[in-house]
Amino acid sequence: MARILQTQVAPLFPSRGPVRVMLFGEAPGPRGADQSGIPFWGDRAGTCVFRALEAAGLAQVPPEAYLDWDGARFRDAGLAPSLRGVALSNAFPVCPTRDFQTFRAPSDKELLAPANLERLRKELARASDRCPGRLRVIAMGRRAQWIFARIEGAPDFQLEVLPHPSSQGLLQAAPGKGKGLKLEDLRREWEARLAALLER
Repeated sequence: MARILQTQVAPLFPSRGPVRVMLFGEAPGPRGADQSGIPFWGDRAGTCVFRALEAAGLAQVPPEAYLDWDGARFRDAGLAPSLRGVALSNAFPVCPTRDFQTFRAPSDKELLAPANLERLRKELARASDRCPGRLRVIAMGRRAQWIFARIEGAPDFQLEVLPHPSSQGLLQAAPGKGKGLKLEDLRREWEARLAALLER
């Protein structure tokens, strides 16, 4: 397991054009965005996110990325996605850890820190400035949902919520905690739900 770097992961916006929706995860993952510096890029759950974005015509992913989904490899090979009409970020901008080896969820205190709230407001304002109507925010996971239900002083946005696309998030959100269900089926269902939200 690579040492967690606690990289400050900036949001990823399209190079041009409008932004109609912004996706927020909970925090950069240790093998993914913490290594690549790009939201969801290399995170275990990121494959679901980017497949849904591609299905909705909102992302281009280098085909070789799916051969070995790993943030450090992406960084070293100079691989990066491109977006159209959507922006990506996290509720907390660094990979939370106690020992620089294992991931933990961001705490209430971290999410509510003035610097983090100001960062979120600025990212929402940046997206809203490029949105031709009311910005839609899709919060993925309980921690992202929690902070976006509490943020004040941000431009108006429409909040939509999905479970976190990690194995744990998908199983917890499934009927009966996923008993008797295949994880791959839950992933495909989640991707279809996100793609449908993105196509609205």
